[in-house]
Amino acid sequence: MGKRLSVAVAAAVVAAMMLAGPVLAAPVVTLEATLTGEQEVPGPGDRNGRGDAKLIVNRARVCYVLRSDNIKRPQAAHIHEGRRGVAGDIVVELRPPRNGFSSGCEKISRALSRDLRNNPTHYYVNVHNKRFPDGAIRGQLHQ
Repeated sequence: MGKRLSVAVAAAVVAAMMLAGPVLAAPVVTLEATLTGEQEVPGPGDRNGRGDAKLIVNRARVCYVLRSDNIKRPQAAHIHEGRRGVAGDIVVELRPPRNGFSSGCEKISRALSRDLRNNPTHYYVNVHNKRFPDGAIRGQLHQ
């Protein structure tokens, strides 16, 4: 992980903890994904595209830092439900990376939070752009 991303992740962790407040009583889990065009389904995605995502999930919120490289003008980013090799439904809207990075926190249901924490590999992050509307890069979540 690059220095810029490490600083961004640290800032996101601090922000998430401050924003989460009393919700932190629930277990907090950190999830990661390495995004590539080869993982995109239906593919192929952008063969030159790369990225990574780091998520912090607690009982009612997911906070994230998302990085993308070598893809043009990301227009959307999401967490989808779907195992490796399967295209699934969007479960969380994320801010698309601008200048290579995005971060934020989104409210989620307790049921989704529980499933993300217990079954992270059933979910993936992807980034879309005009050239690849189904997804330019994708990565399966894991602990």
